[in-house]
Amino acid sequence: MLEIFVIGYCLYFFFTIYTSIMQIGYVNKAKALEPIILENSKYIEAANYSIEKEKVAMASAFYSFVLFVFWIGFGLSSLDSLITTQSYWLKAIIFVDLFIIINWILGLPFDLYSTFKLDKKYGFSNMTPALFIKDTLKSGVLFLIFGSAVIAAISWIINSFQTWWVWGFVFIFAVIILINMLYPVIRDKMFDKFESLKDKELEAKIENLLDQVGFKSSGVFSVDASKRDNRLNAYFGGLGSTKRVVLFDTLVEKLSHDELLAVLGHELGHFKNGDILKNIGIMGVVMFVFFAIFGNLSEEIFLGLSINNEPYAIIALFLIFSPILSFFLMPLISLISRHNEYAADEFGSNLSSKKDLVSALLKLANENKSFPLSHPLYIFFYYSHPPLVERFKELGYDVHENSAEALKDSVFNK
Repeated sequence: MLEIFVIGYCLYFFFTIYTSIMQIGYVNKAKALEPIILENSKYIEAANYSIEKEKVAMASAFYSFVLFVFWIGFGLSSLDSLITTQSYWLKAIIFVDLFIIINWILGLPFDLYSTFKLDKKYGFSNMTPALFIKDTLKSGVLFLIFGSAVIAAISWIINSFQTWWVWGFVFIFAVIILINMLYPVIRDKMFDKFESLKDKELEAKIENLLDQVGFKSSGVFSVDASKRDNRLNAYFGGLGSTKRVVLFDTLVEKLSHDELLAVLGHELGHFKNGDILKNIGIMGVVMFVFFAIFGNLSEEIFLGLSINNEPYAIIALFLIFSPILSFFLMPLISLISRHNEYAADEFGSNLSSKKDLVSALLKLANENKSFPLSHPLYIFFYYSHPPLVERFKELGYDVHENSAEALKDSVFNK
């Protein structure tokens, strides 16, 4: 059975590299065409950024494959031999923590390059070394405290129940729901500065919009995202009583009131259409399948890796192989997600106007340097949102009949 997992990882690696190669070739050809959606200068810049990102992703994929060979070949067994404690839960904590920390350290060069070289080159990253270290230390503390507690709990479940994977799924699923509830609070207390909107007129308009669709939140906040990044974004964070509307300060600065309301109208479309609950349900089904697979692993796998069939080993194998399963399930999940995005666009445009939503999407694409064209295979595997060209077409704007400047003149400034 180990051979099946190894073949699966090799296929995963092959498809990752192949889709990246196809994407790079496609974007290289597309950037020679007449610009659409983006302004002329940003069209070329976005294409170059997309290509460079994909090259980094390919290098990272090759590196990850080397790490996979290392862990499967002798890394897991070597780490196992270094930890001599007889306590199964303590061994699980030490083993898994070290496994994650080693992978993080070995992958750090790619993170540093993307943050301090690539993103700064294209005007995105405002990250400083001091802030990076500060964020890393805070994340590390959270991981060591809460991550270790989760590892200890799941190792106890594995060791205590015959059908541990059922109870393990219930526990982890509950933890994920709890994290989603607490996410805005954690971000507020440890990483970002959340403030009530200074623009009270905008706040009143947003509150009125929320009331129209029956969305109850704990408030509307602006977050100082620009201290790290210049991209524009907004989200509804939390669940239940912790729900809140969060606007990046960059978004508030760049978009007009009507455009902001159109973006929030799209997000409210997800709420009204029940997409949040649907996504939670899909995540639960996928996770249950994962737990069922890793809860019934053959003894041959552990023998082949020269490790014991114990909680620490099961958790490590889950971390190594679950990305493969996620990758091959991603096309189906992305297909559902793209369908939901079209429906949210329709709801948002009806709640505000198509003109405002198109204008907002144009600004988001230009400010975020989102190249509008991608290879169909790349879209099939990676796009959780429809391509911008298709979104505009559904909103009544055929970008192939208009240059980026024409769109800008007719919609952008209205």
